[in-house]
Amino acid sequence: MRVLQRRPVDPVDLWERGRYRRLFATPHGFALVDVVNRGTVDAPDVRCVVRAGKAAAARFVDAVVRNALGLDVDPQPLERLSPDEPALRATLAALRGMRPPRFADFFETFARVIPFQQLSIDAGVAIVARLVRRFGDSMEHAGGRYFAFPNADAIAAAPIARLRACGLSTKKAQTLRYIARLIATGALREEEIAETGTVEALRLLTELPGIGPWSAALVLLRGFGRLDVFPPNDVGAARALAALLRLDADASVEQVVRRFGDYRGYLYFCGLGSSLLASGLITPAPPRTAASG
Repeated sequence: MRVLQRRPVDPVDLWERGRYRRLFATPHGFALVDVVNRGTVDAPDVRCVVRAGKAAAARFVDAVVRNALGLDVDPQPLERLSPDEPALRATLAALRGMRPPRFADFFETFARVIPFQQLSIDAGVAIVARLVRRFGDSMEHAGGRYFAFPNADAIAAAPIARLRACGLSTKKAQTLRYIARLIATGALREEEIAETGTVEALRLLTELPGIGPWSAALVLLRGFGRLDVFPPNDVGAARALAALLRLDADASVEQVVRRFGDYRGYLYFCGLGSSLLASGLITPAPPRTAASG
């Protein structure tokens, strides 16, 4: 969940007292959901409970949460990288059990990628937080206020000036609103991208104004779970990987990434996970016991 959230100041994906909590917009209305793991890293027992909202939302939320937390993604490829990459062994052991997560919604994926273009994670998270608080619906529950991520309709109708007030540049504000309008009108459909191969999907996405190769790759990786993609020219990810792999200053991270083939997307999450470990936002997985295999 921390890999999904990236920073604790995210107002949507919350970690509270050992549980993941989020307000989802569903076809049955808003649902405030708690997700907990009653098991272990090696034998997870993940439970999803609707704390507020209609019970009919449970099935919809269950499917979204499974995607968002990557519960159906096999974490084993990360471990299988260890023998070939000794420099990664300690980090991979610490991240054991991590599943690559996905953003919860098609529009949310774009809205969590565009603000980060040529910015740090901290700066991008701050912009997204303002977008959420200004354009997202909210619910009060047990003395707290919870925010849902803004939908495409809300951003499609927003004046550029209000989007810029959240910290977006004029170009990014125009790009985000344009894509919101495409999604709101059905001109850009999630199914169209999902049913298209990676190479063609990258081409389709880069034809959108303001979406270059880096953004297109992140949309596929973080929104569609395409683990055969690694965002090109990602300075932060490249720096993290270079440190993890102990590469020389003149070594090419891109060449290393290509070596991992269809598993290259796991490397992105490896780098992100290592930065979260270094900052103390996540703790290393406990050593594997005989009982856990």
